[in-house]
Amino acid sequence: MMIPELIIATRNVHKAQEIAAILSGWRIRTLADFSDLPEVEETGRSFAENAALKAQQISARVNGLTLADDSGLCVDVLSGAPGVLSARYAGEHGDDAANNRKLLSELGALSAHAPFRAHFACAMCLAENGQTLANFLGALPGRITLSPRGTNGFGYDPLFVPDGFSCTLAELPEERKNAISHRAMALKQLSEWLSCHAWRRF
Repeated sequence: MMIPELIIATRNVHKAQEIAAILSGWRIRTLADFSDLPEVEETGRSFAENAALKAQQISARVNGLTLADDSGLCVDVLSGAPGVLSARYAGEHGDDAANNRKLLSELGALSAHAPFRAHFACAMCLAENGQTLANFLGALPGRITLSPRGTNGFGYDPLFVPDGFSCTLAELPEERKNAISHRAMALKQLSEWLSCHAWRRF
């Protein structure tokens, strides 16, 4: 029996590994498997808009189902920032340490507003042949701690304490994080959609 394939429109190794761990039963490929695909400029004003931009543009140039996500951290006292700028909050894309330092600096000046409520948000878009097939949304509420803890995960995980927990996401085992994360919530919706639709393709 052929294993179905899903192309993830990302070069972020951590993100691809997390999706692959959650979405079993599918062969996962990423942009790293293609030498001629362009970087899609994330010009959207929301996570959903950016996810759609990436999914549509990449799926128009490859064969098969393409999944794109855009996700990030939204802090209430910062009016939702870093938001869509989460990966490049400090200027350079993907510099987790610099992004965390900037966030801690900004929140440190707002100590009177603690605890700092926040949530991780994830928007996913599934596309084929340049056209959107479905959209999925996930969220994980919690708070920001000014004392980074843990070595697992990536991004803002060492600063984020999910509701119902006393530890940060970076202190949780991978399996536990993958069961509660914003990305897991969106992927659960995706799995349900695929079980109803994608079986016709294989």
